[in-house]
Amino acid sequence: MFAAPTPLPDDAAALRLIVHAALAEIARLQGLIAGLQRHRFGRRSERLDDAEVRQGLEELQQSVAEQSARVEAAAGNTPPADPPRRNRGALPAHLPRIEVMVDIDAKACPDCGGARHVIGEDRAEMLDYTPASFRVRVIRRPKYGCRGCEGAVVQAPAPERPVDGGMATEALIAHVLISKYSDHLPLYRQSQMLARHGVELDRSTLCDWVGRACWWLEPLHAAMLSAVLASPRVFADDTTLPVLDPGQGKTKTGRLWCYAADNRPWAGPGHPAVAYLYSEDRKGTHPAAHLKGFAGLLQVDGYTGFNRVLTDAAGEAPQLAFCWAHTRRKFYDVHVATAAPLAAEALRRIAALYEIEADIRGQKASERQRARQARSRPLVEEMHTWLSETLGRISGGSALAKASRYALKHWSGLVLFLDDGRLELDTNTVERAIRPITLGRKNALFAGADSGGRHWAIVASLIQTAKLNDVEPLAWLTDVLERIVSGRTKRNALDTLLPWNWAAQKEAEIADTG
Repeated sequence: MFAAPTPLPDDAAALRLIVHAALAEIARLQGLIAGLQRHRFGRRSERLDDAEVRQGLEELQQSVAEQSARVEAAAGNTPPADPPRRNRGALPAHLPRIEVMVDIDAKACPDCGGARHVIGEDRAEMLDYTPASFRVRVIRRPKYGCRGCEGAVVQAPAPERPVDGGMATEALIAHVLISKYSDHLPLYRQSQMLARHGVELDRSTLCDWVGRACWWLEPLHAAMLSAVLASPRVFADDTTLPVLDPGQGKTKTGRLWCYAADNRPWAGPGHPAVAYLYSEDRKGTHPAAHLKGFAGLLQVDGYTGFNRVLTDAAGEAPQLAFCWAHTRRKFYDVHVATAAPLAAEALRRIAALYEIEADIRGQKASERQRARQARSRPLVEEMHTWLSETLGRISGGSALAKASRYALKHWSGLVLFLDDGRLELDTNTVERAIRPITLGRKNALFAGADSGGRHWAIVASLIQTAKLNDVEPLAWLTDVLERIVSGRTKRNALDTLLPWNWAAQKEAEIADTG
């Protein structure tokens, strides 16, 4: 943040610069506050998304830094009484260090002529950057023959390549996948960035690499979906994915279905994972097919298509739990639009449930259930009575009535959390998993075809699951491709490549070599 130098300079020109910088900061802050107010309270069409808010903050901080530099220069670089906090000596230890010696020219003492000796030194670390570099991997395969006889020439077989006859290594393909599906850089932009390094690659070549990589990775995606559905509790949701429809000359709306498992809030088994599946429409037959055979707890929003999971179940059907965050959102919209006291009261009652959840997060399922029975159940029963009475006193066509009817309609699934400590109060776990898709969707504009939607689902599943398990996606995906392409990991052993198993194996290898 901007900080005026202390003591203040006596020069009038320098003081004017300080005032102008302060006024500029105030104007920026006022603009940011106005934007945040629109984001928080404005009409839906006027609200800023999270990326726009972050961009506003970044630009504000950039402006403050510029003005601070101007003021410091005008004040003769007078150090402030309270210097800004900086990252000193806290850079990661694994990064290579390159030492730069800054030494004096004359080492003879000007008084006696003797040689000065070192009595200590100051060290300061700065984070440096080396631009991304490309290299050429030359694969040499010597041929051997026998001088004593004219036998056949012997040569080691050529190693498998991720793209038959292609020039890309597994590391480069992993980089392209991460850039497209995690860093949200469409392939045409990546082609432009490669050209700056003197590597001319057509976008169609990159498309070929992505498609072939997804062919290699599809079995691992299936293993990841199996890992998700092996959880006793699964979150489910879907989001739109614009897809190019060449026959119509426009885009159509496909869907990415997201299934997520994360049992850490109740100290449950397994590891966090997410799997996406693509479909051309939003029919309920899709989640019913995806979740065929799943008989655990399924936590969803109010979309009626998930009812097909119950009606189409061949054996034991899952239990359907609903989301308090979606219920709250409907009352919140009414509160923002009308400031209705009844909507505010509904928000207060739901907030009380979340306060209890914050206290018991991370505890065992049995402990969570006992706490909910003792603390949450009375609040929920009172809320049901209050909602029923409120509905009888207000206009049936009002937004508040619709919000109340939504809650009462889904009540059996909303209160299921009281009797099962494994459930969460909401589906925010899967909502967070969908958020990166929305950002990539904005940058990419649309998927090129239904096959592009399936590719998106495959790679996004792998990357997001790696992140959930604190596994660096690029290193993991590179190694996974190398193991699958070379045949070192067979299809019946793909579970060993799931991020949590891969990380454990790497740790064991480091321990053995250490």
